[in-house]
Amino acid sequence: MVRLLGAQDRLLSTIEKQYPLVDVHVRSNHVTLSGDPEQVQAAKLLIDELVHMVQDGVDLGPTEVRSSARILDAKSGSPAELLSQAILTARGKSIRPKTLGQKEYVDAVDENTIVFGIGPAGTGKTYLAMAKAVQALQRKEVERIILSRPAIEAGERLGFLPGSLTDKIDPYLRPLYDALNEMMDPELVPKLLASGTVEVAPLAYMRGRTLNNSFVVLDEAQNTTPEQMKMFLTRLGFGSKMVITGDITQVDLPVGASGLQLVTRVLDGIDDIHFARLTSADVVRHTLVGQIVDAYTKYDAERQLEKFEKEKRREH
Repeated sequence: MVRLLGAQDRLLSTIEKQYPLVDVHVRSNHVTLSGDPEQVQAAKLLIDELVHMVQDGVDLGPTEVRSSARILDAKSGSPAELLSQAILTARGKSIRPKTLGQKEYVDAVDENTIVFGIGPAGTGKTYLAMAKAVQALQRKEVERIILSRPAIEAGERLGFLPGSLTDKIDPYLRPLYDALNEMMDPELVPKLLASGTVEVAPLAYMRGRTLNNSFVVLDEAQNTTPEQMKMFLTRLGFGSKMVITGDITQVDLPVGASGLQLVTRVLDGIDDIHFARLTSADVVRHTLVGQIVDAYTKYDAERQLEKFEKEKRREH
């Protein structure tokens, strides 16, 4: 019951926010719903699914409650079945998709050789891709994991960094190391890195290579040029998978088009290549992150409309 309701009944509050015409009362291990009959029925279905998820060992949070409600509203299946399948269990923590969009993304990685995970910050694009990579290595489906990202500053210049070449590129690759340490035994990670079973390298290191029997993840792909994206995709060898993640609204390139924006048009419709598009509904960080993403998306759309109308007036 504690796991169902959450600390200080915060999951109960999330259910009440989801169905504002329903009053939820809890006494002992009994939950009583009253109010609008249609919403009461929907809330009952949601609570039944949450009970199944708790029994399956899912650690519930507000994200799971909201995602489950959306899945039920869309009649997309059972949240308990869709969201209870763990990709990986590491250090006592299960890594699993938390939204319908994330579930479709994870399934696409299983079914396709190349998958593009495109979406805003906090949608789990990179984290889930790395979990699938570790899972594939543990199952011996691949012989090594290769993690890469372009070395581009996010707005500010880092200037001259002291140390060896590895020291200089380390700040750019740090998020990948952090995720890796979360998913694997921290004592094992240095050994895998030393043996080359796991490789973390900037995108520039990919040129001229053929990557066989590997699970390759390219992060922050919105900061690749079209030439770099083509170079990276053509590294694909036999028995390999590629997952390319990025957010086309956060391009840090100083000039020129983003390789990720272009590739969505160039490769669309090719078999065994899938574009998974995540939205603010798939954000699994603080609820404010989803609202921030939506606000910026709306602002950008208004700016684009203003620009279009201004150009139209100029033509007239």
